[in-house]
Amino acid sequence: MKIGDLATASGTPVDTIRFYEREGLLPAPARNEANYRQYEAAHLERLQFIRASRNLDMSLQEIRALLQVRDDPDADPHAADRVLDAHIEHVSHRIRELRALERQLKALRARCASGAHADECGVLTGLAEAAPDLPDTARSAARHLAEVHGAGRN
Repeated sequence: MKIGDLATASGTPVDTIRFYEREGLLPAPARNEANYRQYEAAHLERLQFIRASRNLDMSLQEIRALLQVRDDPDADPHAADRVLDAHIEHVSHRIRELRALERQLKALRARCASGAHADECGVLTGLAEAAPDLPDTARSAARHLAEVHGAGRN
């Protein structure tokens, strides 16, 4: 099948398929006489594995490690468990960070009396007062994307 057919069958944009090829997650397909990529059923199955892993918020590095275990019949069978355990710990850490953020936002929201004039709003004054003390969640999110998800790509 051609790349457009693979994209349709897998629900994956063509650019993402090419990206996975460049990253070595998806093997380069053979080309036909017109130099079009010719994908096989194995490409579709592997792409579905990659997409399922990405849907679990796994990084490209984690997916690569899982694919190595999957592709090597002599691989340590516990290697996949270790990848998953590390990912679970990362997710748990992010959940703790998000819960702390939720508490801060709720506390800030509680400062605004209903119907108060804007210059009396506790949210606005609270943000101005607490700015140095609030965690930089944008920086944390960017670090998360860069470290775990290859700078947030695909």
